[in-house]
Amino acid sequence: MQIENAAYWNMASKRMEAQARWGDILLPIGGGEGVLFLANLYHDAGKPVVPLNSPICAQDTGARHLFKFGLSSTQAERLFQTTHLNPHAWVNRINFRLTKPVAERVTEIINLLEALDLPKAFVVRLLNPAHEDFAAVEDFFATVVQPIVEGELGYKLTVVDGRQPYEHARIDQEIFAKLHRSRVVLADITGMRPNCFVELGYALGRGLPTMLMAKEGGEHPFDIYTLSGLRWKTTGSLDERRRLFREHWEAIRNRPPLVPTEPLIP
Repeated sequence: MQIENAAYWNMASKRMEAQARWGDILLPIGGGEGVLFLANLYHDAGKPVVPLNSPICAQDTGARHLFKFGLSSTQAERLFQTTHLNPHAWVNRINFRLTKPVAERVTEIINLLEALDLPKAFVVRLLNPAHEDFAAVEDFFATVVQPIVEGELGYKLTVVDGRQPYEHARIDQEIFAKLHRSRVVLADITGMRPNCFVELGYALGRGLPTMLMAKEGGEHPFDIYTLSGLRWKTTGSLDERRRLFREHWEAIRNRPPLVPTEPLIP
């Protein structure tokens, strides 16, 4: 757990923006319109919102309004995603009776938090098997990126390549919806594919933590050289290649966005 102090902001909305940036899960238990504003910020960032139906605020305000929203089977999955059971079933499980012992309520909430999907790391990379660099990129992601990002860092890689169920009618909408709500972006521009540059630009403009990568030896546009990136090798030991990936991740994971958001009136 990391504590961030946003008290220096004299606007509640700016404090909420700071909270939504650093927080991982929103667990509201009361509140009013501010909670709804905060829930929208978390949802837009692709972070879980787990409201509790505690009778400490009016029925149609704050956390209870969100909880009522989640009682709809078509809306529950917009609050959070889980690895087992569906979100609607979880919402019903935490719709506690007032007579339910506190210890049992706490246990059920912890069970839900532990069942939440891992945060998403969106992958931008070469996906054309006919490209001469495809095999090298495939090997790099399979042996270096995935074991570290999923096995050590606790993210789930998201790749839109047409082989997974779609949530949207068009593939471009599928890509940008998932990219928009990812926690981090791993952008490999090996092969100079135009779509990769479009997605990289979207990630940078969105202000998402973005790790830029490319196979060593390739030529890239001038602007790319001004960004700190990992130029990975196809040679050397696996341990060495993974070490270089970890070092670069640690160096840039908290890198500020290209254009920081600044309020007109602080």
